[in-house]
Amino acid sequence: MPPLLLLLLLAAALALAPAPARSGDPYAYYDWEVSYVSAQPLGVKQKVIGINGQFPGPPLNVTTNWNVVVNVRNALDEPLLLTWNGVQQRKTAWQDGVLGTNCAIPAGWNWTYTFQVKDQVGSFFYFPSTPLHRAAGGYGAITINNRDVIPIPFGFPDGDITLFIGDWYNRGHRELRRALDGGTLLGAPDGVLVNGFGPYQYNQSVVPPGIVYERINVEPGKTYRFRVHNVGVSTSLNFRIQNHNLLLVETEGSYTSQQNYTNLDIHVSQSYSFLVTMDQNASTDYYVVASARFVDAAVVDKLTGVAILHYSNSQGPASGPLPDPPNDQYDTAFSINQARSIRWNVTASGARPNPQGSFHYGDITVTDVYLLQSRAPELIDGKLRSTLNEISYIAPSTPLVLAQIFNVPGVFKLDFPNHPMNRLPKVDTSIINGTYKGFMEIIFQNNATNVQSYHLDGYAFFVVGMDYGLWTENSRGTYNKWDGVARSTIQVFPGAWTAILVFLDNAGIWNLRVQNLDTWYLGQEVYINVVNPEDNSSTIPDNAIFCGALSSLQKEQSHRFQYSEATPVPLWGKTVSLLVLLACFALWSR
Repeated sequence: MPPLLLLLLLAAALALAPAPARSGDPYAYYDWEVSYVSAQPLGVKQKVIGINGQFPGPPLNVTTNWNVVVNVRNALDEPLLLTWNGVQQRKTAWQDGVLGTNCAIPAGWNWTYTFQVKDQVGSFFYFPSTPLHRAAGGYGAITINNRDVIPIPFGFPDGDITLFIGDWYNRGHRELRRALDGGTLLGAPDGVLVNGFGPYQYNQSVVPPGIVYERINVEPGKTYRFRVHNVGVSTSLNFRIQNHNLLLVETEGSYTSQQNYTNLDIHVSQSYSFLVTMDQNASTDYYVVASARFVDAAVVDKLTGVAILHYSNSQGPASGPLPDPPNDQYDTAFSINQARSIRWNVTASGARPNPQGSFHYGDITVTDVYLLQSRAPELIDGKLRSTLNEISYIAPSTPLVLAQIFNVPGVFKLDFPNHPMNRLPKVDTSIINGTYKGFMEIIFQNNATNVQSYHLDGYAFFVVGMDYGLWTENSRGTYNKWDGVARSTIQVFPGAWTAILVFLDNAGIWNLRVQNLDTWYLGQEVYINVVNPEDNSSTIPDNAIFCGALSSLQKEQSHRFQYSEATPVPLWGKTVSLLVLLACFALWSR
């Protein structure tokens, strides 16, 4: 082989080579630009939030214990944060991506998230946590795979399919914010999307022509893992596939007892995994449906998202009526009983080779109890607000974590009440003082009129009970103390309560929020402060952004347009390749 050709081949190989192996767990690198892109999912042209031009955004697919580096450039015209819904961020809250832990990334700046998916597996998603941005998109899948040495408790599927379902408004997120700021509730959405697309025209009187829909291509006889995420604003959705069973196997990082469902209610920001076998004949395609629950009958038809399941040997389009939803649109009894049927698989290994049930949460003594009561949005000092225990949270200009590290006075108070106070509601920055390695019982009492979803960053909690009426001490007699599923987002039905248990072993300041975007925006959230008394050290990332009372510490435009090492081809590879090519050129020119 001629020396010049050999050198050229060597240069190409070096350019494509992976970065030198780091000691310890592997690293995965991503470069993302968050910007507005044009779309018309329901036939109305509007700006949505895309990542690298994609809506929904690109997947983040990694394996347990990998380190993840995501360099985010904010090409929006507003500050931005991304949060990693369900990723526990063990031992550090710095990368959590909510306003209590991070200063938002200014427009035109970039910031690099670095975190480890420590001791986790399962199906999660990321989304922008800054006010109502998720209503415009910006979300994408997080899939954390088992290490090869840890078996999954079912046959390895033939394929993996991610579905994002969610209600959608033709009004942009700014207009939605203006409505809430002006004291007006958002009202009914304009439709339901599946993977960012509008509904298939199953009914010409309901769906106008020209709507682009999602088509899911499958092979007959094969079994696929469907990971389904409700990424909507505020609407619970019933998910089903025409003529196919849904074998539930996982929710938000926990393997579940394997049960077949014909349909399942998926509430705002919840994630589920189903195994679906393509065991039907292929005379036609099949409907994949996500329809609104607990909404007025007059709008339920327009709030029905429909995609198409297409067998490779299908003989024609989907036909017939959509598969039936639960009988009564307003009856929550079906949904609450269905929720109670979802149990933890206590014989399966999770991210580590011990059975999930080896952690006997029912035997641990509870150290703190918080009864959190919500009400319908109400006026506080002339502004529409929502509350927990009569307190409507207001985000300070200085994030809580920064204020704690730098001892900035007056930013927050550790005096959040552990029960409703039956007093006039107020706006405040009051947070919960948690006990490190304490076992906290939290009861969500929903005195509003809609289903609410609650999420806790930093942890998976055990869902031990839910029922109608007011929670009392006697309600503990109904708790499931053995195989309540561990997850990070749970629904609370109107006029009902849900109880969870959480082991506070992850130091940090963690966001506990309602996931319904409208009431979250209006103040229905709180933070839990968990301090490890044996380790008060707090290492600030080199790329920390400072704001509020600490703005003076921020170097002028220190992170503007500066991309990190998270590049498709590592910098060292590019450098070596360039040197080799220069050498080749020198030889050629002789």
